[in-house]
Amino acid sequence: MESSDQEKAVAVIMVGGPTKGTRFRPLSFNTPKPLFPLAGQPMVHHPISACKRLPNLAHIFLIGFYEEREFALYVSSISSELKVPVRYLKEDKPHGSAGGLYYFRNIIMEDNPSHVFLLNCDVCCSFPLTEMLEAHKRYGGMGTVLVIKVSAESANQFGELVADTITNELLHYTEKPETFVSDLINCGVYIFTPDVFTAIQEVSTHREGQANIRHLSSFETLQSPTSRALPVDFIRLDQDILSPFAGKKQLYTYETMDFWEQIKTPGMSVKCSGLYLAQFRLTSPHLLAAGDGTKSATIVGDVYVHPSAKVHPTAKIGPSVSISANVRVGAGVRLISCIILDDVEVQENAVVINSIVGWKSSIGKWSRVQQADGDYNAKLGITILGEAVTVEDEVVVINSIVLPNKTLNLSVQDEIIL
Repeated sequence: MESSDQEKAVAVIMVGGPTKGTRFRPLSFNTPKPLFPLAGQPMVHHPISACKRLPNLAHIFLIGFYEEREFALYVSSISSELKVPVRYLKEDKPHGSAGGLYYFRNIIMEDNPSHVFLLNCDVCCSFPLTEMLEAHKRYGGMGTVLVIKVSAESANQFGELVADTITNELLHYTEKPETFVSDLINCGVYIFTPDVFTAIQEVSTHREGQANIRHLSSFETLQSPTSRALPVDFIRLDQDILSPFAGKKQLYTYETMDFWEQIKTPGMSVKCSGLYLAQFRLTSPHLLAAGDGTKSATIVGDVYVHPSAKVHPTAKIGPSVSISANVRVGAGVRLISCIILDDVEVQENAVVINSIVGWKSSIGKWSRVQQADGDYNAKLGITILGEAVTVEDEVVVINSIVLPNKTLNLSVQDEIIL
């Protein structure tokens, strides 16, 4: 056995594909969801920078269905910025979360790592990977799952798991159960030893065997429809690996006491952008803006302003605001809980609250773009302006979604403007 300081790690981040981001429209029309900026950094940047903090990280792989060209630029710039090789691997077809890992096993295992981290791009958390790794080594199992306690009412929207309160062993796992099982849920962040590849192989071989038996028998109707429909190489991490290996001293849990959210909708992205901005206070305080209104704008709470953005000193920004490249913010503007994307112009005395303003949009003088009550889970959730939307002077837009290239010269509320 090599000494522990030689133990290499690799990280795999699942980024999904264009069919997956449909709930993210109209924002996913012109950027893949994993590259959508939260706290001024692409969504996938947050798990990547957490991986970068790991000792002996040899490689980061992104696995998904997007075309390679959509990630090429980001992957090359982040590799040189972090000085860690980052590589995008495109799946030819869906293999499931465990199947995708297995499909690229030779590439992933090339550096001969002792540990494989597996992260989902669309979860927002503090990614406590170093602490998780220490726990994983202590447990000595095949895998460790990041978990968090949630309210009993919301638990059934996720994978619920039961863990031994003393050893933290994963005893039981159910995906979105009908009845209450546990208030511990799966955060979609894992560490595995290379044994996981053998485990996935076993599931696949077993399924092949089942398929052969079924060809010979007429009991096909007795098989549960789910197992019958799945191809041999489509293997889900939760139902096919976590459930069967639970309670066998193979899988353990590590509980995070920090925040955790799933980034399924644009509304959640505003909330998660705010969570990541707050996290920058601890990890990257240099990214946060400061200002008291004398030479630069008044900043309240956690705010990110891209170096190329121009913000008038009489503007007041924050809390939870991120301002992207080449944005222009005029005199007397007020921004609260919002994401302002590249090349937007916000003219004097306009107000933006709980909203996302799409690329190249323009917001007129004395206009307001806002969400009425700030409920991120409401049906529309927040106000979203797609790309190149013009809001004319003194127009009020409340709780609405505006598709790209529209001009609004009248006020709207609770509408989807096609």
